[in-house]
Amino acid sequence: MTTSALTRANVLRLFHAEGWRIGTIAAQLGLHHGTVRRILQHNGVKLPAPKRRTKVDPYRAFIRETLEKYPKLRATRILQMVRTRGYTGQISRLREVVRELRPRRAEAYLRLATLPGEQAQVDWADFGKVRVGRATRKLMAFVMVLSWSRALFVRFFYDARMPSFLAGHVHAFAYFGGAARVVLYDNLKSAVLERQGDAIRLHPTLVEFAGHYRYEPRPVAPRRGNEKGRVERAIRYLRDAFFAGRTFVGLDDLNAQVLAFCQTLAMQRLWPDDRARTVESAFAEERPLLLVASGEPFPCAEQQPVRAGKTPYVRFDRNDYSIPHTHVCKELVVVADAERVRVVDGTHVIAEHARCYGAGEVLEDRSHIDALWSEKTGARTHRELDRLRRAVPRSQDFLRALAERGEPLARATRQLEELLDAHGACLLEQAIDDALARELLYIPALRKAIEQLAPPGHREAPELPTRLRAIVVRPHDLRTYDALTAEENDDGDEDT
Repeated sequence: MTTSALTRANVLRLFHAEGWRIGTIAAQLGLHHGTVRRILQHNGVKLPAPKRRTKVDPYRAFIRETLEKYPKLRATRILQMVRTRGYTGQISRLREVVRELRPRRAEAYLRLATLPGEQAQVDWADFGKVRVGRATRKLMAFVMVLSWSRALFVRFFYDARMPSFLAGHVHAFAYFGGAARVVLYDNLKSAVLERQGDAIRLHPTLVEFAGHYRYEPRPVAPRRGNEKGRVERAIRYLRDAFFAGRTFVGLDDLNAQVLAFCQTLAMQRLWPDDRARTVESAFAEERPLLLVASGEPFPCAEQQPVRAGKTPYVRFDRNDYSIPHTHVCKELVVVADAERVRVVDGTHVIAEHARCYGAGEVLEDRSHIDALWSEKTGARTHRELDRLRRAVPRSQDFLRALAERGEPLARATRQLEELLDAHGACLLEQAIDDALARELLYIPALRKAIEQLAPPGHREAPELPTRLRAIVVRPHDLRTYDALTAEENDDGDEDT
């Protein structure tokens, strides 16, 4: 149905000049609301699409009243309540309505003011994963910031476990020249073991560590990032000003770069409490007020019991480290920090290696391998001598004669083994008898004698596998058969 120019003019006037809604215009002019919408859209008015009725619409009033009483009630709990009242829709649409109707009240925060040397804030920052040899490691940054001066310390680790957590503190205290009286922590596993409201059970190792350095470990309230906002902002600053686009070769290189960053650019920032000063000048004022630790640094090394197998190695953190062969098949302890791995038996350090963060690597101390090789070589020589003695008894006389002349026995034993493998025990025994009788105490003389004694067509025996060389077959004494033949002949004579 067409509308007159006057009707269209009235619709536009009432909508623009008077601010009437589409439904009001339609009711007063006797038009369908779709007609009014079409007139407005043809004249350049952009109107929102009409809302379709949904299954959650009948429950809007109930949801609004519920949220006014319980502003933080979760959508999942509201879903259970409207289900009992007949709602059959999905939770996705319900979440949109809850988000729309939930009262929004801005929370005001007090500005946290601290005294110099009073407080520090600590947190871990995740910087993704890096490739180390054949391993993939997490790259974590330990971040500590002094709350008053905003002085920053950062050190990177390949994990966020307790030994690294404590080592980060030790490096930070050494960098700052002391510790703040209070250190704030988020609900880290290394700091808070359990929490029920205001009842907090701190990690006992952290409590002992804090007692050593005389500071108070204080966890912040859950979901209260504003209470440690200075370390949160420091992490954001670290990501943008230092790590973005950064290249490095290994953890040591990255830590050297971030230390230079903390000493230069981070110190040259403007101090938020007085823009005329820098963080460096504020830190110079705060540093004398920090708690200076007395005594030895707290031991932060990781300790892990291990058992050495039959080979002289122990496995720690996906790599194998050599130990003296005298400690195989024993219960030992690995004591490891970020730089070194020590293997301890009781109170004695039996091995020490540079720590490897790869995977499947074998780290050896040459002295461990040489000692094992010497022992195994000596054992092999004893086995060779025993085999020669059983297979060729006269070989002992030959070696004894060589010893009297001052000849090296190890080489002679090895050469006799080779002749035994090549020609067998019978020929070697006869050759040794001939050499001793003629006093030709040389291995070349034995070889020549074997060539002369060997029957025509004799070939060297093929080289046997090592596991078969130890098997000795003694030749029978043929004189036994001669005696039996003689007896048979004697019996025959008697019969005749």
